[in-house]
Amino acid sequence: MRLGAVIITMGDRPDDLRALLDSVLAQDGEPIEVVVVGNGAPVGPVPAGVRTVELPENLGIPGGRNVGIEAFGPSGADVDALLFLDDDGLLPNRDTAELCRQAFVADPRLGIITFRITDPDTGATQRRHVPRLRAADPMRSSRVTTFLGGANAVRTRVLAEAGPLPEQFFYAHEETDLAWRALDAGWMIDYRADLVLNHPTTAPSRHAVHHRMVARNRVWLARRNLPAPLIPLYLGVWLLLTLVRRPSPPALKAWFGGFREGWTTPCGPRRPMKWRTVWRLTRLGRPPVI
Repeated sequence: MRLGAVIITMGDRPDDLRALLDSVLAQDGEPIEVVVVGNGAPVGPVPAGVRTVELPENLGIPGGRNVGIEAFGPSGADVDALLFLDDDGLLPNRDTAELCRQAFVADPRLGIITFRITDPDTGATQRRHVPRLRAADPMRSSRVTTFLGGANAVRTRVLAEAGPLPEQFFYAHEETDLAWRALDAGWMIDYRADLVLNHPTTAPSRHAVHHRMVARNRVWLARRNLPAPLIPLYLGVWLLLTLVRRPSPPALKAWFGGFREGWTTPCGPRRPMKWRTVWRLTRLGRPPVI
């Protein structure tokens, strides 16, 4: 089971990036080949053997990761699985890669593994980092219906069959788009509480474009992947949830602007999931209406 790793960076956290690279290179088992993508910025110094790709412009999170995937051949075919890690994260345990290899070998239909993200100082896991509705116990591993973009491992056959990350999303919901397509192709996704990535506690709203892109991409996600009858149900539920959370007036204005943009701009190819996939998502605890 050959592993590679893709890390994208804006070049603004060189110390964090170096610590992450050291933790990846220190993993037990066969060495991991690492590619660092400078997303519109220079990468800076990296350890010997680490490959770098510097892009002239910021392609967003999915676009940058897709460039990293292709650095391992078409759909990453030069390796069996790829780790995707945030550049300010850290693998605190040396056996993470080996546990990924064992999991993929033991379950041929396992396509994606999502890690548990913990704050390096407190050890706490934010509720939003447990990718299921019943998120109260982050120490419980389970089958899930999506994954965490900066703390995961993906079998490259999934990328070959389901396609790459949706580059036009730029930021937000690109993982769920790939997850739904992977599940529709027959793959499964596991949340593993014993596979840990340390990452500072943050709020997603720190990004200026957060509210607009979350809303726009939610509409795109539905338009691209859901059977037609479920699209208004899914988006109606998320509209109500947004109003219940009572965002600030500027945030709500940005959200509605993104929601409108999602309906009026191209979302990419539409490939609605099979109804049996809808049932699979429901049995896994998250029907695609929420």
